Amino acid sequence: MATVDECRAALDQFSAKLGGAEGDAGRAAHLDRSLSCRIPDLDTTFRGQLRGGALHDITTEPSGDKAQIRLEIGSDDLIALVAGKLDFASSWARGRVKLEASIKDLLTLRKLL
Repeated sequence: MATVDECRAALDQFSAKLGGAEGDAGRAAHLDRSLSCRIPDLDTTFRGQLRGGALHDITTEPSGDKAQIRLEIGSDDLIALVAGKLDFASSWARGRVKLEASIKDLLTLRKLL
């Protein structure tokens, strides 16, 4: 099981990748939405603001939130996903990753995934 610090570093790395996205993915990364990433095995939720192609103001809080875009993933899966060792679509289909957002946001986010 990865640590909270390792998950935080993975989210920072994900934010950096968003900033370098081009084309449709780059446009999708420029949403302005609150985002949370719940890590159930660590009983931790990271929360931030997706804005200008990056995650800003990332905080750690106890589980439970009302963000506009909500991701739930295990700590090891988060590390693997950001490292490119885990495919989002197949992980989502198998229930290893959960994503909740409005239909409009989901259609936009699919360009990132």
